[in-house]
Amino acid sequence: MKTGLELAICGGGIGGLCAAIACGQVGHQVRVYEQAKAFRRIGADVNLTPNAVKCLDGLGVGGIIRETAARPTHRLSRTWDTGEVTSKLAMGNDAEERYGAPQLTIHRGDLLQALEQQLPSDVIHLDHGVESVDSQSTPPLIRFERDRTTTADLLVGGDGIHSAVRRSLFGADQPEFTGLVSYRAVVPRSAIDVPNLDAFTKWWGPSPDIQVVVFPLTRGEEVFIFATTPQQGWTEESWTMPGDVEELRAVYQDFHPEVQALLGAVESVTKSALYVREPMSAWHRGAAVVLGDAAHPMVPFMAQGACMAIEDAVVLARCLESVSTTDLAPALQRFERARLERTANVQRGSRANDWLKQAGNADWVYGYDAWNVALD
Repeated sequence: MKTGLELAICGGGIGGLCAAIACGQVGHQVRVYEQAKAFRRIGADVNLTPNAVKCLDGLGVGGIIRETAARPTHRLSRTWDTGEVTSKLAMGNDAEERYGAPQLTIHRGDLLQALEQQLPSDVIHLDHGVESVDSQSTPPLIRFERDRTTTADLLVGGDGIHSAVRRSLFGADQPEFTGLVSYRAVVPRSAIDVPNLDAFTKWWGPSPDIQVVVFPLTRGEEVFIFATTPQQGWTEESWTMPGDVEELRAVYQDFHPEVQALLGAVESVTKSALYVREPMSAWHRGAAVVLGDAAHPMVPFMAQGACMAIEDAVVLARCLESVSTTDLAPALQRFERARLERTANVQRGSRANDWLKQAGNADWVYGYDAWNVALD
């Protein structure tokens, strides 16, 4: 006998898999459709601040991710040339005591593997790239590549920054190029001899657009490097496109010697243009809803993109608890009311790119509890 709603989740990334787990926990039947033909260990970092780790603990993967993640001791802001510390926020045990969870930094592949293992093997359907959805049909319809279709009571678009679900519901978006490019690299810790490698450190450049962020991965055995700089002429928005190591080093050649040592250990790097989009006023239409990057893509200057997607998944499941097709619309409206303002604030804060440059209070971000936040 059928119980609960049938959910078709488009996208097997962090937001989509978290939504599948969370909605399954409240009694719904879930299917995940992922365009990739296989899950590969691609990408690099995911910075999980306490607000996200609390969510993952409730999804049953907290213990698993702690086995492979690193646990930064502090969040530091430093000046690009002198190395002066302008902001120091204790994380680790201090964050756990203050917020109920630590900060964890983890390889994206390790997080996805932990989430995948929480789902029955028949839930995830690979090689299903979404072309469009029809949220007004009865029942709602998903069209995949190669003339395949499926239906469900609710369609969830967790299909990322270039979301086909968002495009079907709201039309093409209008991304604005920031004029910035980003570089990403992972290096073995054994190849670097500089202090503070157990901390999350942001080196602020001579302008806010030029910066280098460094933090540990993989139980501290690897170090992740993220850097941005103004550059016209590169417009590819993809975190897997290869970049030029020598170009990377040249951009930051005047930075502190510790940064030079870090970049000197880089053997390969990816490069991506950074775009911004205005916050959306609605995330659902008919029996379809978007979440994560499909709903609120943001530049990474607050390191909250994945965290917001994880929060979305938990709050969506709470809003859908005991819901049937007859009361689906009010549940999706409730979800929007709970999430629109918070994610818009983080989008705008990320765009401003001044988060914790000086000493400040992080409670409004890190102290959020998606499992218990009031839902009106």
